[in-house]
Amino acid sequence: MSPSFFEIVQLSNGDYALRRIDDDGAPLVKISFSQEAREMMEDRDMNVAKAMIAAGIEAVGDITHDIDWEEEEVEAVDPQPSYTLH
Repeated sequence: MSPSFFEIVQLSNGDYALRRIDDDGAPLVKISFSQEAREMMEDRDMNVAKAMIAAGIEAVGDITHDIDWEEEEVEAVDPQPSYTLH
């Protein structure tokens, strides 16, 4: 399996998205800011979107690292997460 490369793009509606470079399908993540939030950020919304995506990727890495993937224990894992990701 070849490695995937990702990019953060601004969509035509102003939202930001994380997608695979070689895939024009639906993005993996979309971030949308209200007009009020955009005004508060004073043209730094792309930097905030990048930081949010980076934090999300880091959180997923931490969560994945904490999971014990042994086959016999997979059934015992509670499907309801005990964390809140914002």
